[in-house]
Amino acid sequence: MVLPEHEMGERVAHLVTGRMLDFIEFDDDYALVKTITPDTITGVPLGQSAVRTKYGITVVGIKRPGNDFTHATAETVVAKGDVIIVTGKTRDVETFAELS
Repeated sequence: MVLPEHEMGERVAHLVTGRMLDFIEFDDDYALVKTITPDTITGVPLGQSAVRTKYGITVVGIKRPGNDFTHATAETVVAKGDVIIVTGKTRDVETFAELS
C-alpha cells in the first residue's frame, strides 16, 4: 500500500529535525541522504577514513561549492563545506548526518 502523505511526512520530519539537506527512504531500513561533510572525515581519502566500518554508510557522491555533483571513490578527499550523498541503513545515515 502506498501512503504518499505518510512518506512525505517522514521525509519532512527528517529534514526539519536534523542536518540533512535531503532524505529518501527506499525501504523500511535503507536510505539515501544529502548532507554537509562532517569534520571527522575531511582531509583524508574516503578509503582511509573508514566511513563504512565506523559508521556503516557509503559515500556515493560529492559536490564542492561552485562545482557539479560527481561520484565518490576511495581516493576522493572531502573538504569542509562539501555536500555529500551517503547511503546505508536508515539509522546509520541518520546518525552520520548528525555528525555534521
